[in-house]
Amino acid sequence: MTAATTPFDSGALSATDAGEPLLKIRDLVKEFPIRAGVFRRQVGAVQAVSGVSLDLYPHETLGIVGESGCGKSTLGRSLLRLVEPTSGSVLFGSEDVTTASKGRLRELRSDLQMVFQDPYASLNPRLPIRDIIGEPMVIHGVRKAEARERVGELLKRVGLLPEHGNRYPHEFSGGQRQRIGIARSLALRPKVIILDEPVSALDVSIQAQVLNLLDEIQDEYNLSFMFIAHDLSVVRHTSDRVAVMYLGRIVEVADKDALYESPAHPYTQSLLSAVPVADPRRERSRQRIILQGDVPSPANPPSGCRFHPRCPVAQDKCRTDVPELADIGVGHQVSCHFPLQTGETLLHRLNELGREAVISSKS
Repeated sequence: MTAATTPFDSGALSATDAGEPLLKIRDLVKEFPIRAGVFRRQVGAVQAVSGVSLDLYPHETLGIVGESGCGKSTLGRSLLRLVEPTSGSVLFGSEDVTTASKGRLRELRSDLQMVFQDPYASLNPRLPIRDIIGEPMVIHGVRKAEARERVGELLKRVGLLPEHGNRYPHEFSGGQRQRIGIARSLALRPKVIILDEPVSALDVSIQAQVLNLLDEIQDEYNLSFMFIAHDLSVVRHTSDRVAVMYLGRIVEVADKDALYESPAHPYTQSLLSAVPVADPRRERSRQRIILQGDVPSPANPPSGCRFHPRCPVAQDKCRTDVPELADIGVGHQVSCHFPLQTGETLLHRLNELGREAVISSKS
């Protein structure tokens, strides 16, 4: 999707101007056990999320990008304890979501909601739409008459008709189902919504409509979004800040313009070089570095920097020492022992090191 089809701009304050974070994630870890043998004993663990620390500010959209399997969706689900985190903390205000009791967690989820990736699987096929949207309100004690009225208002707000509440999910298109999912997430008037690839299953024209809808409701309801996606161009137009994940860890966090114009981590620069350019002449002439090898298994991640087996500029220190997520200026954080300087490209660094790179060019 190009800028012309995604006029989404949240207009939120920058992190430095937004005050205290609304959501503080500190050292969050999620491991899935690997079991084997007759007695199903644990013999290892898949490290889906490894020590993630992030802040989400009021009325901000924080984009999360990375390759498939890097832990983006698991991170989003762990924040709401849809999967139980192994360790770490998720502070909403002054309260830790990870240690809340079941009763308190239910109350907290009125402020923390999620829109799922698959609009075909996230709605109960046996319930009419009015019950799907109204169920969160019933659980939280909203009177039936008020809930019924609010369902009609929410359906109109997301571009559907109140009478659509009598229909079932199979009677709607993918874009309409995702609108229903958004309406359900708004039912309890939350403060934070986790958007797990909300437009990846939709065609381009419907994507633009859903993104515009999200832009409108963010301003109207004063929401904070965590926007998880694969499409880097969509993330640039939706987000105020962007965090890049690789193999369960955050490798770079920055304001969207700083990250896209001057990425400091070699992985981020490689990732951005893969984004196609709309101009055919520029697309034919541009060069991109092809990363060698496959993504390591999260069940057996490499020592030191997790990107070092594929990094074209890795050095000895990268193989042994884990880099910290350090601030290199103006809120730009990068987890790299040898970050790229402003305006520096991987090709420049490779020339300095006397190394060759695998380069793809269509010219």
